[in-house]
Amino acid sequence: MGEPGTYSGKNAVITGGGAGMGFALAKLLVDGGARVVITGRSEATLVAARQLGDNALAVLGDVSSASDLEALADRVKGELGTVEALFVNAGIAGTTPFESTTEQVFDEMFAINVKGAFFTVQKLAPLLSAGAGVVLTTSAANVLGMMDTSVYAAGKAALRSMARSFSRELLPRGIRVNAISPGPIDTGILEKTMPEEAAAQFKAQVVADNPMQRFGTVDEFARSAAFLAFDATYTTGSEFALDGGRTQL
Repeated sequence: MGEPGTYSGKNAVITGGGAGMGFALAKLLVDGGARVVITGRSEATLVAARQLGDNALAVLGDVSSASDLEALADRVKGELGTVEALFVNAGIAGTTPFESTTEQVFDEMFAINVKGAFFTVQKLAPLLSAGAGVVLTTSAANVLGMMDTSVYAAGKAALRSMARSFSRELLPRGIRVNAISPGPIDTGILEKTMPEEAAAQFKAQVVADNPMQRFGTVDEFARSAAFLAFDATYTTGSEFALDGGRTQL
């Protein structure tokens, strides 16, 4: 939970903030006094966000849609004016076996994870204040050769590159851009999408492969992302590994 007053007077936007890591971040910021605009692709994903109180505004929108992003920018300008933190968190995951990946699946994943991220920053950049922080959510998959993740991993690697390029582009305005790279984070989604026994076996294997022998928590993600946005004032173009050492040890 964010300490009351920690983020008072701060305005933030979180794409994909209706569930999991994004929602934990939204709650941290709202609890700390920030005003937050949260986006999601469906009303179902925004149910929890709509219950965060008056300082949270849930906006329906798809980051792969140019018109939705333009509408988001207009809404943010009207509701918040300027923004101190932009969290580019919206994305989709899924296994894409090399031999059977279809063009449709490839295009959808890149449209949301890569194109969506690029134009989210482009459309909202004019609203970022001097000293603002942008945080892109990448993934440990972008540096690991994992089975059945080639499309997802490539998209996240593109975001890692964007963190550097955007940093250079926005530095004249005093805006920092960094990436946060989660490894295994327990969001509860495995239990919802896999049979109980299969989920348990998968989680046990992940824990066994991790140097810290555990999953990370959504709260650890939230605190790390908030740190990059607000407190890492001499850091830009970097990627922060939040993975229990999985990509480092």
